[in-house]
Amino acid sequence: MKLVTFGEVMLRLAPEDFLRLRQVVPGRLESTFGGGELNVAVSVAFQGGQSAFMTASPDNPITDCLCQEMTKLGVNSSLIHRAATGRFGIYFVETGANQRGGTVTYDRDATSISMLEADAYDWERAFDGATWFHITGITPAISQSAANSARVAVEKAKQAGLTVSCDLNYRKKLWKWQPGTAPVDLARATMREMIPFVDVVVANEEDADMCLGIQAPGTDVESGELNIDGYRHVASQVVEEFPNVTHVAITLRESYSASHNNWGAMLYTASDQNVHLAPTNTDGKYTPYEMRNIVDRVGAGDSFAGGLIFALNTPELSEPATAIKYAVAASCLKHSIKGDFNYAERTEIEALMGGAASGRVQR
Repeated sequence: MKLVTFGEVMLRLAPEDFLRLRQVVPGRLESTFGGGELNVAVSVAFQGGQSAFMTASPDNPITDCLCQEMTKLGVNSSLIHRAATGRFGIYFVETGANQRGGTVTYDRDATSISMLEADAYDWERAFDGATWFHITGITPAISQSAANSARVAVEKAKQAGLTVSCDLNYRKKLWKWQPGTAPVDLARATMREMIPFVDVVVANEEDADMCLGIQAPGTDVESGELNIDGYRHVASQVVEEFPNVTHVAITLRESYSASHNNWGAMLYTASDQNVHLAPTNTDGKYTPYEMRNIVDRVGAGDSFAGGLIFALNTPELSEPATAIKYAVAASCLKHSIKGDFNYAERTEIEALMGGAASGRVQR
């Protein structure tokens, strides 16, 4: 497999530990890189796969730093388009704790990727030799130009014979580029035009509703109450409305507080209409990971998508029941890692799959 992802990367600025911005600004903030599609590329590369990340970024020293970081992590940076216009996006993160939720503040207006048109990218070169393309719903939410580029990207990828995956990733703070249209209406109209070119759909408990208008009955996202059977209905409805879709993966998060979540997922395979849940106990019953001391949940969904893509393309992990176990374990471990990127190694992920969940020191 060679994975190509396309989207925006931003500079992530965050107070250390659980401090709030007002406690540290003016003062020092930790800077790292982050962005949904890059996070997926990093996960795949770190676990042993090949990946390349495509974006538009200003021709300045920050982009030099980005390329340096990508090279260090094993992600091909040759597809970065150094634009003459636009700026590097920034987002600020406050890590939540207990009953105080985390917050994200975007500063990404007039970024390079938001201003470039689709014909500025060399799609043919990007997809040459590639086998899988991944994008998220964040990219078309940035601007009209980015939405056009995202649409062209999935079309070109399918024409080139790639498998295409899309993490719906609804972001209500975005989707504002069409005045007079509500964000959810704009998201649904845009994403429903892209999904006909997608093979693997990834979503969380609200994405299918906000992006496609397909709801899971009996679920209250705010209270953390999930109706697992309802998501079987969601997955089957996605496939019914978009028969090109072969797999639907839905993460199942029960959020009791910012620090205490239950975590699992399901994978629906269209070919046999089977549902595979993970993790499960020895009796095969769905038993989510219980995470009581979350370090950082930003990027957890991307680590799930990256784990799933890697597993589906690795022969010994590619059976649906195994692939979803791997993806859930990978994303569970990401909750213990600061920053957007998942630095969990394949051996650690497979150990957790096998039941090594005590967190003991490895000597």
